[in-house]
Amino acid sequence: MTSMDSRPAPGPVDVVARPTLDDVARLAEVSRKTVSRVMSGGQNVAPDTRERVLRAAKALRFRPNAVARDLRTGGTSRTVAFVIGDLTNPFYAAVASGVERALARQDLTMVLAATEDQVERESQAVTAMLERRVRALLLVPIADDHSYLDGERELGTPIVAVDRPLSHAVSDLVVLDNRGGAALALRALVDAGHRRIAFVGSSSRLRPHAERRAGYEDVLRAAGLPVDEALIRQDAPDVDAAEAATAQLLALPDPPTAVFTANNRATAGAARALRDHPSRVVLFGFDDFELAQATGVSVVAYDPAQMGEAAAALALERLGRPSRTTEQITLPTHLRVRGDISPA
Repeated sequence: MTSMDSRPAPGPVDVVARPTLDDVARLAEVSRKTVSRVMSGGQNVAPDTRERVLRAAKALRFRPNAVARDLRTGGTSRTVAFVIGDLTNPFYAAVASGVERALARQDLTMVLAATEDQVERESQAVTAMLERRVRALLLVPIADDHSYLDGERELGTPIVAVDRPLSHAVSDLVVLDNRGGAALALRALVDAGHRRIAFVGSSSRLRPHAERRAGYEDVLRAAGLPVDEALIRQDAPDVDAAEAATAQLLALPDPPTAVFTANNRATAGAARALRDHPSRVVLFGFDDFELAQATGVSVVAYDPAQMGEAAAALALERLGRPSRTTEQITLPTHLRVRGDISPA
Protein backbone atom coordinates (compact mmCIF):
# COMPACT_ATOMS: atom_id res chain seq x y z
CA MET A 1 0.00 0.00 0.00
CA THR A 2 1.35 3.41 -0.93
CA SER A 3 1.79 5.70 2.05
CA MET A 4 0.77 9.34 2.06
CA ASP A 5 4.45 10.34 2.30
CA SER A 6 5.37 8.47 -0.91
CA ARG A 7 2.99 10.40 -3.12
CA PRO A 8 4.74 12.64 -5.61
CA ALA A 9 4.65 16.33 -4.81
CA PRO A 10 2.20 18.31 -6.92
CA GLY A 11 3.84 20.01 -9.86
CA PRO A 12 3.41 23.58 -11.05
CA VAL A 13 0.03 24.64 -12.43
CA ASP A 14 0.10 25.65 -16.07
CA VAL A 15 -1.64 28.97 -16.57
CA VAL A 16 -2.70 29.92 -20.08
CA ALA A 17 -3.19 33.46 -21.29
CA ARG A 18 -6.72 34.80 -21.09
CA PRO A 19 -8.29 34.86 -24.60
CA THR A 20 -8.86 38.22 -26.25
CA LEU A 21 -11.29 39.66 -28.78
CA ASP A 22 -8.63 39.08 -31.44
CA ASP A 23 -8.43 35.38 -30.53
CA VAL A 24 -12.20 34.99 -30.91
CA ALA A 25 -12.14 36.91 -34.18
CA ARG A 26 -9.47 34.62 -35.65
CA LEU A 27 -11.31 31.45 -34.63
CA ALA A 28 -14.65 32.72 -35.91
CA GLU A 29 -13.03 34.17 -39.03
CA VAL A 30 -14.62 37.57 -38.55
CA SER A 31 -13.34 41.03 -37.70
CA ARG A 32 -12.57 42.21 -34.18
CA LYS A 33 -15.32 44.80 -34.57
CA THR A 34 -17.87 42.07 -35.32
CA VAL A 35 -16.90 40.17 -32.16
CA SER A 36 -17.20 43.36 -30.13
CA ARG A 37 -20.64 44.03 -31.59
CA VAL A 38 -21.84 40.51 -30.77
CA MET A 39 -20.48 40.62 -27.22
CA SER A 40 -22.06 43.99 -26.52
CA GLY A 41 -25.47 42.81 -27.74
CA GLY A 42 -25.47 44.76 -31.00
CA GLN A 43 -28.20 43.92 -33.49
CA ASN A 44 -26.55 44.51 -36.86
CA VAL A 45 -25.01 41.04 -37.13
CA ALA A 46 -26.23 38.19 -39.32
CA PRO A 47 -27.66 35.26 -37.27
CA ASP A 48 -25.15 32.71 -38.61
CA THR A 49 -22.25 35.08 -37.93
CA ARG A 50 -23.49 35.73 -34.39
CA GLU A 51 -23.74 32.00 -33.77
CA ARG A 52 -20.22 31.44 -35.09
CA VAL A 53 -18.82 34.14 -32.83
CA LEU A 54 -20.61 32.76 -29.78
CA ARG A 55 -19.35 29.25 -30.49
CA ALA A 56 -15.80 30.54 -30.80
CA ALA A 57 -16.11 32.52 -27.57
CA LYS A 58 -17.39 29.45 -25.74
CA ALA A 59 -14.64 27.24 -27.13
CA LEU A 60 -11.99 29.71 -25.99
CA ARG A 61 -13.73 30.39 -22.66
CA PHE A 62 -13.72 34.07 -23.50
CA ARG A 63 -15.35 36.49 -21.02
CA PRO A 64 -15.98 40.09 -22.10
CA ASN A 65 -14.65 42.75 -19.73
CA ALA A 66 -17.90 44.59 -19.05
CA VAL A 67 -16.28 47.09 -16.70
CA ALA A 68 -13.61 48.07 -19.21
CA ARG A 69 -16.24 48.38 -21.94
CA ASP A 70 -18.38 50.70 -19.85
CA LEU A 71 -15.43 52.85 -18.83
CA ARG A 72 -14.21 53.17 -22.43
CA THR A 73 -17.55 54.69 -23.34
CA GLY A 74 -17.37 57.13 -20.42
CA GLY A 75 -20.07 55.36 -18.45
CA THR A 76 -20.22 53.63 -15.09
CA SER A 77 -20.02 49.95 -14.26
CA ARG A 78 -23.02 47.85 -13.32
CA THR A 79 -21.66 47.41 -9.81
CA VAL A 80 -22.65 49.10 -6.57
CA ALA A 81 -20.03 49.37 -3.83
CA PHE A 82 -20.82 48.57 -0.22
CA VAL A 83 -18.04 49.57 2.20
CA ILE A 84 -18.62 47.96 5.58
CA GLY A 85 -16.73 47.65 8.86
CA ASP A 86 -15.67 44.23 10.16
CA LEU A 87 -16.20 41.35 7.73
CA THR A 88 -16.57 38.90 10.62
CA ASN A 89 -19.50 40.78 12.16
CA PRO A 90 -22.77 38.96 11.34
CA PHE A 91 -24.60 42.30 11.29
CA TYR A 92 -22.74 43.43 8.18
CA ALA A 93 -23.23 40.08 6.45
CA ALA A 94 -26.98 40.27 6.98
CA VAL A 95 -27.18 43.88 5.74
CA ALA A 96 -25.09 42.98 2.69
CA SER A 97 -27.48 40.14 1.84
CA GLY A 98 -30.32 42.66 1.67
CA VAL A 99 -28.27 44.99 -0.53
CA GLU A 100 -27.39 42.17 -2.90
CA ARG A 101 -30.97 40.96 -3.15
CA ALA A 102 -32.29 44.41 -4.04
CA LEU A 103 -29.56 45.06 -6.61
CA ALA A 104 -30.02 41.68 -8.30
CA ARG A 105 -33.59 42.63 -9.17
CA GLN A 106 -32.14 45.52 -11.19
CA ASP A 107 -29.39 43.40 -12.80
CA LEU A 108 -26.73 45.14 -10.71
CA THR A 109 -23.91 43.52 -8.75
CA MET A 110 -22.64 44.38 -5.29
CA VAL A 111 -18.91 44.63 -4.66
CA LEU A 112 -17.84 44.59 -1.03
CA ALA A 113 -14.93 46.24 0.78
CA ALA A 114 -14.14 46.34 4.50
CA THR A 115 -12.51 49.00 6.66
CA GLU A 116 -12.11 46.77 9.74
CA ASP A 117 -13.64 49.80 11.51
CA GLN A 118 -10.35 51.67 11.05
CA VAL A 119 -10.64 55.34 10.13
CA GLU A 120 -7.52 55.39 7.97
CA ARG A 121 -8.75 52.48 5.85
CA GLU A 122 -12.10 54.02 5.03
CA SER A 123 -10.93 56.61 2.49
CA GLN A 124 -8.65 54.01 0.89
CA ALA A 125 -11.53 51.57 0.40
CA VAL A 126 -13.93 54.26 -0.79
CA THR A 127 -11.41 55.75 -3.22
CA ALA A 128 -10.64 52.31 -4.69
CA MET A 129 -14.35 51.74 -5.31
CA LEU A 130 -14.97 55.16 -6.84
CA GLU A 131 -12.03 54.70 -9.18
CA ARG A 132 -13.92 51.71 -10.58
CA ARG A 133 -16.76 54.08 -11.50
CA VAL A 134 -19.29 52.17 -9.42
CA ARG A 135 -22.90 53.04 -10.05
CA ALA A 136 -23.47 53.99 -6.40
CA LEU A 137 -21.71 53.91 -3.04
CA LEU A 138 -23.20 52.52 0.16
CA LEU A 139 -21.07 53.18 3.21
CA VAL A 140 -21.06 52.31 6.91
CA PRO A 141 -19.07 55.40 7.94
CA ILE A 142 -16.35 55.37 10.57
CA ALA A 143 -14.31 58.52 9.83
CA ASP A 144 -14.82 61.93 11.42
CA ASP A 145 -14.92 63.86 8.14
CA HIS A 146 -16.60 62.79 4.91
CA SER A 147 -16.40 66.11 3.09
CA TYR A 148 -14.14 64.37 0.56
CA LEU A 149 -17.30 62.69 -0.80
CA ASP A 150 -19.07 65.94 -1.69
CA GLY A 151 -17.36 66.20 -5.06
CA GLU A 152 -18.34 62.67 -6.02
CA ARG A 153 -21.95 63.30 -5.01
CA GLU A 154 -22.01 66.48 -7.11
CA LEU A 155 -20.82 64.39 -10.07
CA GLY A 156 -23.92 62.26 -9.73
CA THR A 157 -22.79 59.20 -7.78
CA PRO A 158 -25.52 58.26 -5.28
CA ILE A 159 -24.10 57.93 -1.77
CA VAL A 160 -26.08 56.26 1.01
CA ALA A 161 -24.88 56.13 4.61
CA VAL A 162 -25.88 52.95 6.42
CA ASP A 163 -26.38 52.56 10.19
CA ARG A 164 -24.93 56.01 10.96
CA PRO A 165 -24.71 59.36 9.16
CA LEU A 166 -21.75 60.86 7.35
CA SER A 167 -19.77 63.59 9.11
CA HIS A 168 -19.58 67.01 7.43
CA ALA A 169 -21.30 65.68 4.29
CA VAL A 170 -24.82 65.20 3.00
CA SER A 171 -26.27 61.89 1.85
CA ASP A 172 -29.29 59.64 2.01
CA LEU A 173 -29.34 57.61 5.21
CA VAL A 174 -30.75 54.38 6.64
CA VAL A 175 -30.61 53.93 10.41
CA LEU A 176 -32.30 52.00 13.19
CA ASP A 177 -34.50 53.40 15.93
CA ASN A 178 -31.58 53.05 18.32
CA ARG A 179 -32.88 55.24 21.12
CA GLY A 180 -36.37 53.76 21.02
CA GLY A 181 -35.07 50.19 20.88
CA ALA A 182 -32.80 50.66 23.86
CA ALA A 183 -35.66 52.26 25.77
CA LEU A 184 -37.85 49.21 25.07
CA ALA A 185 -35.24 46.92 26.61
CA LEU A 186 -34.64 49.10 29.66
CA ARG A 187 -38.35 49.51 30.28
CA ALA A 188 -38.75 45.72 30.21
CA LEU A 189 -35.93 45.31 32.73
CA VAL A 190 -37.26 48.04 35.04
CA ASP A 191 -40.78 46.59 34.84
CA ALA A 192 -39.32 43.18 35.73
CA GLY A 193 -37.94 44.68 38.97
CA HIS A 194 -34.33 45.61 38.19
CA ARG A 195 -32.93 48.74 39.80
CA ARG A 196 -29.20 48.37 39.07
CA ILE A 197 -28.81 47.95 35.33
CA ALA A 198 -25.38 48.27 33.74
CA PHE A 199 -24.58 49.49 30.24
CA VAL A 200 -21.76 48.07 28.08
CA GLY A 201 -21.22 49.77 24.74
CA SER A 202 -18.75 50.13 21.91
CA SER A 203 -17.35 53.39 20.59
CA SER A 204 -18.74 56.46 22.33
CA ARG A 205 -17.95 58.55 19.22
CA LEU A 206 -20.42 56.65 17.04
CA ARG A 207 -24.03 57.79 16.83
CA PRO A 208 -25.70 54.37 17.35
CA HIS A 209 -23.85 53.98 20.65
CA ALA A 210 -24.78 57.49 21.79
CA GLU A 211 -28.44 56.96 20.89
CA ARG A 212 -28.61 53.59 22.64
CA ARG A 213 -27.04 55.06 25.77
CA ALA A 214 -29.57 57.92 25.57
CA GLY A 215 -32.43 55.41 25.48
CA TYR A 216 -30.92 53.63 28.48
CA GLU A 217 -30.73 56.88 30.44
CA ASP A 218 -34.23 58.02 29.35
CA VAL A 219 -35.88 55.06 31.04
CA LEU A 220 -33.79 55.22 34.20
CA ARG A 221 -34.68 58.88 34.70
CA ALA A 222 -38.36 58.29 33.90
CA ALA A 223 -38.41 55.54 36.52
CA GLY A 224 -36.76 57.79 39.10
CA LEU A 225 -33.57 55.73 39.09
CA PRO A 226 -30.09 57.29 39.11
CA VAL A 227 -27.82 57.22 36.07
CA ASP A 228 -24.84 55.72 37.89
CA GLU A 229 -21.59 56.23 35.96
CA ALA A 230 -20.08 53.34 37.90
CA LEU A 231 -22.45 51.05 36.00
CA ILE A 232 -21.55 52.39 32.54
CA ARG A 233 -18.74 51.00 30.42
CA GLN A 234 -18.04 52.58 27.03
CA ASP A 235 -15.47 52.10 24.28
CA ALA A 236 -15.43 48.30 24.37
CA PRO A 237 -15.23 47.79 20.59
CA ASP A 238 -14.74 44.02 20.49
CA VAL A 239 -15.68 40.84 22.31
CA ASP A 240 -12.59 40.73 24.52
CA ALA A 241 -12.97 44.34 25.64
CA ALA A 242 -16.66 43.80 26.41
CA GLU A 243 -15.83 40.71 28.43
CA ALA A 244 -13.30 42.67 30.48
CA ALA A 245 -15.72 45.56 30.96
CA THR A 246 -18.46 43.20 32.18
CA ALA A 247 -16.05 41.46 34.55
CA GLN A 248 -15.27 44.87 36.09
CA LEU A 249 -18.97 45.49 36.64
CA LEU A 250 -19.47 42.10 38.25
CA ALA A 251 -16.58 42.80 40.63
CA LEU A 252 -18.20 45.97 42.02
CA PRO A 253 -19.14 45.93 45.72
CA ASP A 254 -22.76 46.40 44.64
CA PRO A 255 -22.87 44.71 41.21
CA PRO A 256 -25.70 45.10 38.71
CA THR A 257 -28.58 42.64 38.54
CA ALA A 258 -28.85 43.16 34.76
CA VAL A 259 -26.52 44.20 31.95
CA PHE A 260 -27.72 45.94 28.81
CA THR A 261 -25.25 45.54 25.94
CA ALA A 262 -25.35 47.99 23.05
CA ASN A 263 -24.40 45.67 20.16
CA ASN A 264 -23.78 42.04 19.26
CA ARG A 265 -20.05 42.12 20.07
CA ALA A 266 -20.74 43.56 23.51
CA THR A 267 -23.38 40.87 24.07
CA ALA A 268 -20.94 38.11 23.15
CA GLY A 269 -18.31 39.52 25.50
CA ALA A 270 -20.75 39.97 28.36
CA ALA A 271 -22.04 36.43 27.88
CA ARG A 272 -18.49 35.14 28.31
CA ALA A 273 -18.03 37.09 31.54
CA LEU A 274 -21.36 35.89 32.90
CA ARG A 275 -20.82 32.25 31.96
CA ASP A 276 -19.09 31.25 35.19
CA HIS A 277 -20.45 33.98 37.46
CA PRO A 278 -21.93 32.45 40.61
CA SER A 279 -24.93 34.78 40.80
CA ARG A 280 -27.67 35.16 38.20
CA VAL A 281 -27.34 38.40 36.23
CA VAL A 282 -29.78 39.06 33.40
CA LEU A 283 -28.29 39.92 30.01
CA PHE A 284 -30.28 41.96 27.48
CA GLY A 285 -28.61 42.91 24.19
CA PHE A 286 -29.11 45.13 21.18
CA ASP A 287 -28.89 43.04 17.94
CA ASP A 288 -30.11 39.50 17.49
CA PHE A 289 -27.61 36.91 16.30
CA GLU A 290 -26.96 33.18 16.51
CA LEU A 291 -25.22 33.17 19.89
CA ALA A 292 -28.04 35.14 21.50
CA GLN A 293 -30.56 32.72 20.05
CA ALA A 294 -28.59 29.66 21.16
CA THR A 295 -28.05 30.89 24.71
CA GLY A 296 -31.51 32.36 25.23
CA VAL A 297 -30.39 35.99 25.58
CA SER A 298 -33.18 38.55 25.23
CA VAL A 299 -32.52 41.17 22.58
CA VAL A 300 -33.65 44.28 20.77
CA ALA A 301 -34.28 42.89 17.30
CA TYR A 302 -34.82 44.24 13.80
CA ASP A 303 -34.34 43.02 10.24
CA PRO A 304 -30.77 43.81 9.07
CA ALA A 305 -31.53 42.58 5.55
CA GLN A 306 -34.32 45.16 5.43
CA MET A 307 -31.71 47.82 6.19
CA GLY A 308 -29.67 46.65 3.21
CA GLU A 309 -32.67 46.59 0.91
CA ALA A 310 -33.69 50.08 2.02
CA ALA A 311 -30.18 51.42 1.39
CA ALA A 312 -30.07 49.91 -2.08
CA ALA A 313 -33.54 51.29 -2.83
CA LEU A 314 -32.42 54.80 -1.87
CA ALA A 315 -29.41 54.52 -4.18
CA LEU A 316 -31.55 53.30 -7.07
CA GLU A 317 -34.08 56.05 -6.52
CA ARG A 318 -31.28 58.61 -6.49
CA LEU A 319 -30.08 57.27 -9.85
CA GLY A 320 -33.53 57.92 -11.27
CA ARG A 321 -33.99 61.32 -9.60
CA PRO A 322 -30.56 62.81 -8.91
CA SER A 323 -31.84 66.20 -7.70
CA ARG A 324 -34.39 65.01 -5.16
CA THR A 325 -33.97 66.03 -1.53
CA THR A 326 -32.02 63.71 0.72
CA GLU A 327 -34.00 61.13 2.65
CA GLN A 328 -33.58 59.37 5.99
CA ILE A 329 -35.22 56.01 6.65
CA THR A 330 -35.49 54.92 10.28
CA LEU A 331 -36.24 51.23 10.69
CA PRO A 332 -38.26 50.00 13.69
CA THR A 333 -37.03 47.69 16.42
CA HIS A 334 -38.84 45.24 18.69
CA LEU A 335 -38.08 43.01 21.66
CA ARG A 336 -37.43 39.30 21.69
CA VAL A 337 -37.69 38.30 25.33
CA ARG A 338 -36.31 34.83 25.90
CA GLY A 339 -37.09 33.37 29.29
CA ASP A 340 -37.34 35.01 32.67
CA ILE A 341 -35.71 38.46 32.91
CA SER A 342 -36.65 39.20 36.52
CA PRO A 343 -33.96 39.64 39.21
CA ALA A 344 -32.75 36.53 41.02
